[in-house]
Amino acid sequence: MLRKEVEKMNTQTIAVIHTVYEDAPQTVAMVEVPKDATVEKKLELAFMLTNNIDCGWWENEEVTPMFPEEACRSTCVGDMVLIGTEKYICENVGWKKI
Repeated sequence: MLRKEVEKMNTQTIAVIHTVYEDAPQTVAMVEVPKDATVEKKLELAFMLTNNIDCGWWENEEVTPMFPEEACRSTCVGDMVLIGTEKYICENVGWKKI
């Protein structure tokens, strides 16, 4: 139990917001990423952890699902990630701060 608490202290929670196919932006996940990682690494982790690869992405340990349905689409180009007070949009290649 103590190990999990220590690990939690070394992480930052960031929000994944789906905007592309929704009527309004919807926060679909809170993702735990290493606090000391670069912004680029945090964005890439958020993207990877909210994509269906081997299972539904909401089953990933680092993810807290925030959507009301039983399942949710993967994060894609045009969706956003909020790190602190800075928002980034997923582009065809990489991320752009908005």
